[in-house]
Amino acid sequence: MTVPESPITVTPLTPPPNSTINFGATINNANLQKLTPADFAVIRKALYEHQVIIFKNQQALTPYEQYHLTSLFDPSNPGSYGHGATLDAKRSILHPDLKTIPSQPQVQVIGNGFVASYEGLENITLKHPHHKTFHATAIPDEDDLDFTRFYRWHIDAALYGLNPPKVTSLLAVRVPGGRQQTLRYDDGTGNELQVPLGTTAFVSGYEMFDILSESDKAFVLGSKIEYAAHPYIWMSGAKSLSDGLGLVSEGKELPATELPPIEEEKIQILPMAWRNPVTGRWAVQIHPSAVRRIHKADGTVVEDLAEVRAIVHRLQRPGIAPQRVYAHDWEEGDLVLFNNHGVLHSVVGAFAKEEVRLFRQCNMAASEGPVGPDAVEAC
Repeated sequence: MTVPESPITVTPLTPPPNSTINFGATINNANLQKLTPADFAVIRKALYEHQVIIFKNQQALTPYEQYHLTSLFDPSNPGSYGHGATLDAKRSILHPDLKTIPSQPQVQVIGNGFVASYEGLENITLKHPHHKTFHATAIPDEDDLDFTRFYRWHIDAALYGLNPPKVTSLLAVRVPGGRQQTLRYDDGTGNELQVPLGTTAFVSGYEMFDILSESDKAFVLGSKIEYAAHPYIWMSGAKSLSDGLGLVSEGKELPATELPPIEEEKIQILPMAWRNPVTGRWAVQIHPSAVRRIHKADGTVVEDLAEVRAIVHRLQRPGIAPQRVYAHDWEEGDLVLFNNHGVLHSVVGAFAKEEVRLFRQCNMAASEGPVGPDAVEAC
């Protein structure tokens, strides 16, 4: 029997002026409530070829349908939210930012402002992460609504005990009126970027790898990152660099004696380079704020935290240059799926109190770890 072809079309994004982004695509003619195997095959291929894919006008998508679509990329996933129960720890830096939908615990509500009722949540106040709460320095109050920063470049991952989710989905339910902000790196480079209010910023880990020198590529392919135990509690006292790409080394991380009990087998040592399952390309895929040690190819370990952070920042900073950032201009009903094993992303923006933003986020801890160079060589 002939299998009908999918009507879905994939249109790569057109880079804005002065941009060199080579990722991102819009998906058209997709009925996400009634996907056929042929439809999903097109969507999966598009995701891993374009890393960030956008579906417009998805207001009708239910939390269950969002969860189901996201889980199709990893049908063997254990079914738990990507951060597991770590959100229950009051000291976690993630705790204030998310509310769990009661009927679908893999889906979180994020945003800004007061929401009277939504999907079983009543009288909730959402808090958009602001760089003032996390960065070592801050934009002055008088400039706060006109200027902004990358809050924290990251991978969606617990990085302790659970495998990093393969895919994250974000659905824009309510978006405040569009005004522009000037994003400042404030790192001495003078780099700035015009961004829509409340954008989510993405950069490609594949581009980040491709622009490295040959010696740095070899270093990345041969090295692994050891992440801190209970990283989002461990880093709770530390502050970020002004570009959101890692933390300032001031000795403010919590010692092991102040963390929840540590199970050594849950500490994650992951490759620096993660392989794309469709294209075979390598991505520099490191969560810069959670790094603790570097395990080098020769067996030596970089223990000094300041040195670890400096090495990681040097490798990743060229990849977040303004021309390499895709800042999505959200509209209500936008559903964005991204390859969490191939891009880094950051919350951006400063909202006024009355500007209400309501989004749904979904990801699940993966059924397997990322594929690094060791796994490829063993095949």
